[in-house]
Amino acid sequence: MPHVKMYCTAVCPYCNMAERLLNKKGVTGIEKIRVDLDPAQREEMMRLTGRRTVPQVFIGDRHVGGFDDLSALDAAGGLDPLLAA
Repeated sequence: MPHVKMYCTAVCPYCNMAERLLNKKGVTGIEKIRVDLDPAQREEMMRLTGRRTVPQVFIGDRHVGGFDDLSALDAAGGLDPLLAA
């Protein structure tokens, strides 16, 4: 299973939903980067993604996007193959 990284904050309901979806898919080790604790990490997230909102999910080297993007990828059948790579 590829490395999964998620930029998040402590009180973000979409971050929690993204984590639940990934857990449901068998992902147990999500590297969570708390941008609310480290403003430099938010800057890094914005540089990498061009987005300001959380969550921002990476699977391997691929930027998947936020929860809506992750959920749409799952609905389209694209999340399982990405996690199996």
